[in-house]
Amino acid sequence: MSKKAPTDDEKFLFVDKDFLNSPMAQADWSNKKLVWIPSEKHGFEAASIKEEHGDEVLVELADNCKKATVNKDDIQKMNPPKFSKVEDMAELTCLNEASVLHNIRERYFSGLIYTYSGLFCVVVNPYKMLPIYSEKIIDMYKGKKRHEVPPHIYSIADNAYRNMMQDREDQSILCTGESGAGKTENTKKVIQYLAVVASSHKGKKDSSAGELEKQLLQANPILEAFGNAKTIKNDNSSRFGKFIRINFDVTGYIVGANIETYLLEKSRCIRQAKTERAFHIFYYMIAGAQEKREELLLESFSNYRFLSSGHVRVTGQEDDDLYEETMEAMKIMGFTDEERIDILKVCSTVMQLGNIEFKKERNQEQATMPDNTAAQKVCHLQGINVTDFTRAILTPRIKVGREVVQKAQTKEQADFATEALAKAVFERLFRWILGRVNKALDKTKRQGASFLGILDIAGFEIFEDNSFEQMCINYTNEKLQQLFNHTMFILEQEEYQREGIEWNFIDFGLDLQPCIELIERPNNPPGILALLDEECWFPKATDVSFVEKLMNTQGNHVKFAKPKQLKDKTEFSLFHYAGRVDYNATSWLTKNMDPLNDNVTSLLNNSSSQFVQDLWKDADRVVGLDTIAKMTDSSMPTASKTKKGMFRTVGQLYKESLAKLMTTLHNTQPNFVRCIIPNHEKRAGKLDAYLVLEQLRCNGVLEGIRICRQGFPNRIVFQEFRQRYEILAASAIPKGFMDGKQACCLMIKHLDLDPNLYRIGLSKIFFRTGVLAQLEEERDLKITVVIIAFQSQARGFLARRAFAKRQQQLTAMKVIQRNCAAYLKLRNWQWWRLFTKVKPLLQVTRQEEEMGLKDEELLKAKEIAVKSESELKEITLKHTSVLEERNALQEQLQAETELYAEAEEMRIRLASKKQELEEILHEMEARLDEEEERAQALLVDKKKMQQQMQELEEHLEEEEDARQKLQLEKVTCEGKVKKLEDDVLVMEDQNNKLLKERKLMEERIADFSSNLAEEEEKSKNLTKLKNKHESMISELEVRLKKEEKGRQELDKAKRKLEAESNDMQEQIADLQAQIADLKAQLAKKEEELQNALARLEDETAQKNNALKKIRELEGHISDLQEDLDSERAARNKAEKIKRDLGEELEALKSELEDTLDTTATQQELRAKREQEVNLLKKAIDDENRTHESQVQEMRQKHTQAVEELTDQLEQSKRVKSTLEKAKQALEKETSDLTIEVRSLNQAKQDGEHKRKKLEGQVTDLQSRFTDSEKQKAELGERCSKITIELESVTNLLNEAEGKNIKLSKDVSSLTSQLQDSQELLAEETRQKLQFSTKLRQVEDDRNNLQEQLEEEMEAKRNVERHVSTLNIQLSDSKKKLDEMTGNTELLEEGKKRLQRDLEAANTQFEEKASAYDKLEKTKNRLQQELEDTLMDLDNQRQNVSNLEKKQKKFDQMLAEEKSISSKYADERDRAEAEAREKETKALSLARALDEAQGSREELDRANKTLRMEMEDLISSKDDVGKNVHELEKSKRGLEAQVEEMKTQLEELEDELQAAEDAKLRLEVNMQALKAQFDRDLQGRDEMGEEKKRQLVKQVRELETELEDERKQRALATAAKKKLETDMKDLEGQVETASKGRDEAIKQLRKLQAQMKDYQRELEDAHAAREEVLTTAKESEKKAKGLEAELMQIQEDLAAAERARKQAEAERDELSDELASNSSGKSALADEKRRLEAKISQLEEELEEEQSNMEILNDRLRKSTQQTDQLNNELQTERSTSQKNESARQQMERQNKELKAKLQEMENQVKSKFKSSISSLEAKVAQMEEQLEQENREKQASAKTVRQKDKKLKELLMQVEDERKQAEQYKDQAEKSTTRMKQLKRQLEESEEESQRATAARRKLQRELDEATEASDAMSREVNSLKSKLRRGNEPSFGSTTRRMGSGGRRVVEDASEEEADSQSDFNGTKSAE
Repeated sequence: MSKKAPTDDEKFLFVDKDFLNSPMAQADWSNKKLVWIPSEKHGFEAASIKEEHGDEVLVELADNCKKATVNKDDIQKMNPPKFSKVEDMAELTCLNEASVLHNIRERYFSGLIYTYSGLFCVVVNPYKMLPIYSEKIIDMYKGKKRHEVPPHIYSIADNAYRNMMQDREDQSILCTGESGAGKTENTKKVIQYLAVVASSHKGKKDSSAGELEKQLLQANPILEAFGNAKTIKNDNSSRFGKFIRINFDVTGYIVGANIETYLLEKSRCIRQAKTERAFHIFYYMIAGAQEKREELLLESFSNYRFLSSGHVRVTGQEDDDLYEETMEAMKIMGFTDEERIDILKVCSTVMQLGNIEFKKERNQEQATMPDNTAAQKVCHLQGINVTDFTRAILTPRIKVGREVVQKAQTKEQADFATEALAKAVFERLFRWILGRVNKALDKTKRQGASFLGILDIAGFEIFEDNSFEQMCINYTNEKLQQLFNHTMFILEQEEYQREGIEWNFIDFGLDLQPCIELIERPNNPPGILALLDEECWFPKATDVSFVEKLMNTQGNHVKFAKPKQLKDKTEFSLFHYAGRVDYNATSWLTKNMDPLNDNVTSLLNNSSSQFVQDLWKDADRVVGLDTIAKMTDSSMPTASKTKKGMFRTVGQLYKESLAKLMTTLHNTQPNFVRCIIPNHEKRAGKLDAYLVLEQLRCNGVLEGIRICRQGFPNRIVFQEFRQRYEILAASAIPKGFMDGKQACCLMIKHLDLDPNLYRIGLSKIFFRTGVLAQLEEERDLKITVVIIAFQSQARGFLARRAFAKRQQQLTAMKVIQRNCAAYLKLRNWQWWRLFTKVKPLLQVTRQEEEMGLKDEELLKAKEIAVKSESELKEITLKHTSVLEERNALQEQLQAETELYAEAEEMRIRLASKKQELEEILHEMEARLDEEEERAQALLVDKKKMQQQMQELEEHLEEEEDARQKLQLEKVTCEGKVKKLEDDVLVMEDQNNKLLKERKLMEERIADFSSNLAEEEEKSKNLTKLKNKHESMISELEVRLKKEEKGRQELDKAKRKLEAESNDMQEQIADLQAQIADLKAQLAKKEEELQNALARLEDETAQKNNALKKIRELEGHISDLQEDLDSERAARNKAEKIKRDLGEELEALKSELEDTLDTTATQQELRAKREQEVNLLKKAIDDENRTHESQVQEMRQKHTQAVEELTDQLEQSKRVKSTLEKAKQALEKETSDLTIEVRSLNQAKQDGEHKRKKLEGQVTDLQSRFTDSEKQKAELGERCSKITIELESVTNLLNEAEGKNIKLSKDVSSLTSQLQDSQELLAEETRQKLQFSTKLRQVEDDRNNLQEQLEEEMEAKRNVERHVSTLNIQLSDSKKKLDEMTGNTELLEEGKKRLQRDLEAANTQFEEKASAYDKLEKTKNRLQQELEDTLMDLDNQRQNVSNLEKKQKKFDQMLAEEKSISSKYADERDRAEAEAREKETKALSLARALDEAQGSREELDRANKTLRMEMEDLISSKDDVGKNVHELEKSKRGLEAQVEEMKTQLEELEDELQAAEDAKLRLEVNMQALKAQFDRDLQGRDEMGEEKKRQLVKQVRELETELEDERKQRALATAAKKKLETDMKDLEGQVETASKGRDEAIKQLRKLQAQMKDYQRELEDAHAAREEVLTTAKESEKKAKGLEAELMQIQEDLAAAERARKQAEAERDELSDELASNSSGKSALADEKRRLEAKISQLEEELEEEQSNMEILNDRLRKSTQQTDQLNNELQTERSTSQKNESARQQMERQNKELKAKLQEMENQVKSKFKSSISSLEAKVAQMEEQLEQENREKQASAKTVRQKDKKLKELLMQVEDERKQAEQYKDQAEKSTTRMKQLKRQLEESEEESQRATAARRKLQRELDEATEASDAMSREVNSLKSKLRRGNEPSFGSTTRRMGSGGRRVVEDASEEEADSQSDFNGTKSAE
């Protein structure tokens, strides 16, 4: 059997089984005792052990046969060839470095890059594309278990996904490895696989789902652009670690993702190695962003200092193309254009920062910036001031103690600051991009049930110079390796527990704990990170002091070491799991602190760019320069003190992020992927052994193997162990059946294995490493012994058979020699010659042969009859048995139907129970889900609380330190304070005495001076206030005039806008007119098109007719060709007949010549023959003439047909030319139409541009208006303040004037009156102050109410009306101010209004107090409810825990039942398999017995012969003594062989007995199987009967065919007779036909050439026709498309006009409503009517829109919604207007009451006060009202504008949607038309093919008829010739019988031969039929 060749993708996945099972490799391994020895070149080499000398071993290399001596400890065992290229290296029996390396190397060279090593999946970078990531491979791995498919990253991903879905446990895939090993590529493949698997059935449900997967895949290019770079090892090395967390819902769909990053290599921004690059984005931007070059201030690659190697190209990728890809990816992820430009600006600033150059000043260390062009570019891009930036870098402000000082920076410090800034800027940008990507990936609102995390992080590496970043990476790998060890051996030890093996639990994760604690321990003693943080606190700390401190604290640690050769004081060493690593701690403090220039960061925080501000939000947490000043010169700027807990070091942050990562990984089920780089040359097919070994060590693969060695890594199922190694302990297992476990125990006892080397479980046997290899060696030795014995037997048998063959050949050669000698003797004997000639002529021999044939036929017939009889008997027997079985089956059926009914009832009951249980289950699951959600929420809260706790603890620690310091200071201060207190007590006594005396003196002075000072100060203050107020009033009047001017300007601008809008309307009208003209032109064009199409249809009809004629002519030509072919065939046949006749004539002539001298009758015959020949010649001549006449007629017909065809072709050419002209005209028309459409589009675009400009102008005006209103509001506030001040001033002035007058007249007489007036004034001022406070409160309340009103009234206000109304109100207010100076009533009304407001405010306050009480009550109630719910929650948790316990018990029960059922199934399978094996063994043993008996007999014979030879030798006297010894030896050997054979025979007999026992057991199973076999037999019998019926039918059909053939034969014989008569005529015709054939062939060739030309022309015509049709169709499509576009443009215009009109109408109506609102009840009534009219108008408009837009349902719904909203707004406005009216009435009442009270009060005071106060208050009120109205109007207008914009946008969106739908419908229609055309073409082609087939069938039929006629004619001629010959030969036979005996025989034979030839010709023609 030929094996199926593997496909291309299978080659790179599956191992070649032939290679594994090669016996040559097995023999080589067992014979040579191959081992591994160390090699400098290959790591390890294969060698065979030759000699052992103590600890040293002599070894011969397998490759070059060189010998070498190696230490015994350096040798490593080799695995048997069975384990070559093994998929899981944990299965290797010899687990060592050499075996692992060899296995990886072999698989790598075979193209197998994935290999398992226990839990690990080891991946070797192939450095080429492999076809193992296609959709076919994804389908292959979908849903498959790990052992079912070869190793692959898809298998790991799929198993993780399936485990997540089944176990509801979060999963993680950890990819680690060196740079360039393929970590990123494998993470991409995992994401690709999950995107396919988790979204394959999701497209229907959620359209955003596909977008999410796309975004998940597109996130990678963005992160690669900003985080990847070209290194020496890798062209696309990711310079950061990432943890991609993909969230899935309950059904397994992707619902979101989140990416976390670790340790971005910031330093790559500023410096790189020679052939390396910075981050890709810099190169992409410079190469790709050519359009934005000026905006981003980009330069060439060589101009940037930070790009140290210039433009380093990466093979196989173009930077500009990748720039476009990243921009497209950002677009898909939802980055806006502004954000993208801001990102590129930041990247450009990073590069420009490198171009800033600093120089030293002469005789000073201070840095200067001679050229600030780069700084200007940086500041322009970041939106900051250049001078501030240069000052911040060169002379930053530093806080020294409490003072802030400017410190000049050196050149080194300035360079350091710029580089640190560049790194910080890029890092913040990277973090911002990551946050943005996470935001885009986490859009969905669905809840994530579980997640799958993919960790892509740098692996453990040991460099020459290892810094802080490398220590962090190695620290993470220590943690990850600990996780692996923990999880691996937990799984391993769980299996030991399952199998019941005695095992002490070992936690291998603890092996790595010392190293981890050395790095991360916080105290007692502190670890490396803690010490580093501690050093960062001290201002004068250096890297050297840090290393010294580390050596002092951790010098005695197991995992810590000092370097052997101290090159530098900052070096120390750590012992990691992968080996010793030397670290250099230079600049660790700076890296840990990551300091920045805080002056620059504060500038960036206050940047004009919002994006830059967002980047520098947390600028206050930056480590500033204030402590850098305190640093010593020896240590570079390292760090500063924290700002009260705000500052965190890099080490702390990384430790926290790693702790979070490890907690998440511990909560997941991890899957480990280890990526390996094969060589540093990036070459495919090359593997550096030492490099791979180092990576295996660093990646923890060898650590895993170390753990495996301590356990039992090799395990085999009992059955497999017994089957493979039973040969080693064949005698140990007794005969008969035995359990697999017992058999294995017996075998191991027999093998004498050490109990420590193995463990026997429940289903498997476990071995330590190397045990299986030892057993394999022993097995191979045993098998070699058996095979050698077998080979010796086989060779003996073959030699004997060859000898016997040689003997037979010898005898045959002798016989041949004898026969040859006899022939040589008889060869020249005359009688022998005569005998040889006569013998074949005798008929007796023929008769015997015929008789023999007949006998054979008879025998065959008899056999067939016997067979048929036997078959009949068997069939009858079977029939009877089948009937019996049918009866039995019927009975069984009845019984089973009854059972079935019972089972059905049971099933129904069970189904009902199942439903009930399922419902309960669903309820429980729902409750469980809820509880899980709650638990998750609580966990989140718990995590938050833990974080808060940690923060609080840190704060507490800091505060405790501060407290301790304060306590120390307190103790010192208290001592000082006590001393001071004693001094103070003494001083106080003295002070008290002095103070008393001083007080007495001061009281006296104060009494005298107070009276004078008060009067003077009062007069001065009053004069000053008066002057101030007069100046303020003048300023306010000036400002009012300016505002009036501004309003006039606004009016002018408004008029301009109205004029421009009128112009636009006129332009629109012109455009509409143009559109109408275009429509008319289009109609004309359509008419012309229709005419052209009609012409086309006529022409196509004509063309079709012409094509039909052409087809008919072609058919006619094909008929003619068929006639020609038939004539050719006839001529060929005639020629054959002629040849035959010529041969016969020649034979007859020879016979006649022989018999010339005999008789005269022969001469007569000859004369007759000559006459016949002449007659035949004449007939042939006649036939030739007739044939020539026919050919001429054919030629004439052909020429006529050709002429007709040429005419038709000319007509078609004319038609073609006309069509081409029409085509050209149509193309011109279409081009004109396209030009017109373009011009329309341009006009439309121009109109849109103008519209946009106008909108911009409107927005500018609005902004101006808002500014003016702000100014106005400010003025109003100032006015109000001035009025208040004026009131107080006027009061004071009046009082002062009154007092002065009274004092001047008579001080003594008016003192009493003054006191009274002063008291009254004081009361009034108090009341006024109270009223003013109440006024302010009321105004605040009113403002709040008015704000609420404004929000509701915004939809009905407009800007233009407000300006006019405000102007009118201003003029009115001025008049009123002049008029109201003398009115006092308004003041009284104001007072009453204020009192009412006060009362209302009090009521509101009471209401609010009651509401507050209610809220407190509700709060208490809610707290109680919360407590109750918490109690319920606890109860539910208890219930849940109980239910979980129950469920676990149920699951355990289920698992036990499943295990029991599986055990039973396994036992059944085993029993069946053992039965089959025993059957096969029995048969093989029986055969072996037979063979053994035969060999025994042969040995006996050989023994006898040897004995005979022995006796002969003894009898012989020569050399007796020597031969006896040899014979005895041979005898002993033979006896030993005989004994071995006997033992083997005994073993075989034992096995036979065991087989017989097994047979007895099998008979029981056979009875059960017989029933099934009988059923199968019944089915087969039925099949047999059906086949028999079919065969009978076939026999009948064959019989009918035979009868038909007999009839045809009879007809053929009759036709033969006719042919004999026609033969003579044909002979004449043949000659003429031969001549005419040549001429016909020539003419045919000419005709064929002409036909080819015609066909070419026809094809050209077809092509031209199709082109014309296609162009016509395209023109139709274009015309339709243009029409549709025109219609859409018209609809858009109409919609825009409608919207504009509606907006204008609404604007007018709203402005009217606003105007009416201010004017009382009557205006409100008018407003109501107008609003109702407006509603009716809106409803009418809506009805019109509904009638116009019936097709667009979506638009209708939106418009109806809008109308509903407007109605609601109107109702709300009505209600608000009513409220306003009621409020206004109340206010008026309050005013009246206040006025009355004021009048009473003012009657007491003078009239001057009344008039001034009332006028000022009125002015204030009016100004406030005006301001409020203006604010309201402004807000309302802004809101209306926004609403209109929204409506416009919605309408535009609807129009675009409709356009898209129309385009889709058009595309569908076009596709359907093309499909119809294709179908029509196919129909035509099929019709043509059917016509051709019919023509071919006719041709074949004609050929058949002609062939039958020719055969008939031939047979006739032959018969006639035979009869003539017989007649001619009869007299000659009568006269000379003896003489002519031989001649007569010859003639008869010739005649018979002729008959045979004729029959063969006939059969040939028949077969041809």
